[in-house]
Amino acid sequence: MSVNPELQGRVFPPVAPYLVGREKVREFSRAVFATSPINLDPEAARAAGYADVVAPPTFAVVVQEATLAQLLAVPDAGIDFTRVVHGDQRFMFSRPIVAGDELTATLHVAGVKSLGGHSMVTAVSTIVDAAGAHVVTATSTLVVRGDE
Repeated sequence: MSVNPELQGRVFPPVAPYLVGREKVREFSRAVFATSPINLDPEAARAAGYADVVAPPTFAVVVQEATLAQLLAVPDAGIDFTRVVHGDQRFMFSRPIVAGDELTATLHVAGVKSLGGHSMVTAVSTIVDAAGAHVVTATSTLVVRGDE
């Protein structure tokens, strides 16, 4: 089964809010070797003008993951997760993610195209804070390998 081209343009409902925890930011920072004091030390972050520790930019994928799970769960999508390769990831920030943020993400399937026997699905997750203000847009391109 190939990826359903009718996915393009589909908008999914917002996922449950994600409360960004200080320890999650610290764990993620250590995992990606982010060594800036603002990523690990609340006092350093406050001295730099932030309310709490600042997440590394790629932390946005933690929030985006729930939206991608929605896409992968669509029965008629034609996406076999065992055949998915992550092709590209991009972020567009309005501001950094900080511990204490309550973030909600909404997924829009921006594109579905075939390339040879493979499909490329571009998924755009718009992430906003509790006040509804834009924080980051995370764009993923998933490559779904065709039959071999």
